[in-house]
Amino acid sequence: MEKTLIVVDDPAPFRARNIEVIDFDTYLHDYPRQGEGPTRVINLCSTEHYLSRGYYCSLLAEAREHRVLPSVKTINALRLMQQDAGGLIQVARDHRDLASGDLAGTHLLLFGNCPEPRLADLARQVFLQYPAPILELTLTEAGDRMDLVLRRLSVEDLDDAGQQSMLDELESFARVAWRRHPRRKVNRWDMAILVNPDEKVPPSNREAIKRFIKSAARHNIHAEAVQAGDLGNISQYDALFIREGTAINHHSYELACRAEDAGLVVIDDPTSILRCCNKVFLHDAFDYRGVPSLRTEVVADASPATVEHLEQTFGYPMVLKLPEGSFSSGVFKATDRAELEQRLSELLDSTALVLAQEYLYTEYDWRIGVLNGRALFACRYMMARNHWQIYNHDARRDFSGDFETLATFEVPRPVLDSALKACAIIGNGLYGVDIKYHQGKAYVIEVNDNPSIDHRVEDAYLGRELYMQVMGEFQRRLEARGR
Repeated sequence: MEKTLIVVDDPAPFRARNIEVIDFDTYLHDYPRQGEGPTRVINLCSTEHYLSRGYYCSLLAEAREHRVLPSVKTINALRLMQQDAGGLIQVARDHRDLASGDLAGTHLLLFGNCPEPRLADLARQVFLQYPAPILELTLTEAGDRMDLVLRRLSVEDLDDAGQQSMLDELESFARVAWRRHPRRKVNRWDMAILVNPDEKVPPSNREAIKRFIKSAARHNIHAEAVQAGDLGNISQYDALFIREGTAINHHSYELACRAEDAGLVVIDDPTSILRCCNKVFLHDAFDYRGVPSLRTEVVADASPATVEHLEQTFGYPMVLKLPEGSFSSGVFKATDRAELEQRLSELLDSTALVLAQEYLYTEYDWRIGVLNGRALFACRYMMARNHWQIYNHDARRDFSGDFETLATFEVPRPVLDSALKACAIIGNGLYGVDIKYHQGKAYVIEVNDNPSIDHRVEDAYLGRELYMQVMGEFQRRLEARGR
């Protein structure tokens, strides 16, 4: 069991509770001790000034391999944040904790807990990013957002009631076992891999994520799977790898923008998300650049004249698509006029534009994975059972069809050339190009900015090498950023 040391500037406030504490001088001169076991340190000394006793307490703890709260990294992050931005963090008003405007004001955060229950989740998130014993949160309404000013406090800054609350939380926190992170080799860079455990169709399954993390370590990158709520301080990382479904009106795009602005190497980058997530852009760009694709028209109304024009242009069946959508979502088939009129009207209730496209059935779609302008993997995805797409979102069983993974040199040349030509329009990221191949001709359906890479599917041919190549590209970009 770990021994807990509580280091303070002044032991007096703790004596009434019989809480065993030591002062900084004792920690400086009497530790580490011969044969001591695992030790953790709760540093309650003031850390307001750089190179203060509180600063040195955490610094010495880390040198002695004592686990310490707060860490030197946290102390410096809070100090720099207050110097550069006055401790200001902007928080969306639609955050469930901030739905009520009466939360504006100052709140005390003690070991990640807040007396105001509606701020419990926000307090926890702040503590995850800035794990310090005593923090002060000040919330101010700012239109559709809330300004949150974060300020570190010491024991001496608290009034009597605040000190009593602090002692209560300290006694509770000191009894809790701290989660122990396994020791790891110190890598040159840190990477966040954004995932969503609740996602129905994630871009990568758990085994694939594990293999990305292992391959990253071989490229001197410490990678860890994180969720959106863990990325409040995104600048602590050097790279962001998005393995969650993306959309413009979604936190994935916001995080990609924040990461890029902070100088991180990002895949998917915001420009790729912006371009791939809108089929109107893809259709127009394909048409302008001569990328082979199926006949497509952009529709803005469901008038009788428009319906008649679509019938004459495409005949039945025809395909209708929402501008935004991935993994076959937002894609519908109209088999007669009644279905066309109904579906078109429904779609135009949620979007200003709809894409109408000729229908071409094939037994499978090609998916070509492209990384930085080079073909990475190739799959043939069969249609879902009794369905005309590779995914059947209405099915409880047989959600997707079978697959076959091949070497890229086995791909028909028109398919490979079309995939690379389509990706050149988007950027130099990681893409998955969906292509139909019929009678010797390739037709690009769409480009996905975060293609599926699942263990035992897309990696069935390359195996570990697929993950190594992706992480090798991250390493190359990180090296280039350093120069």
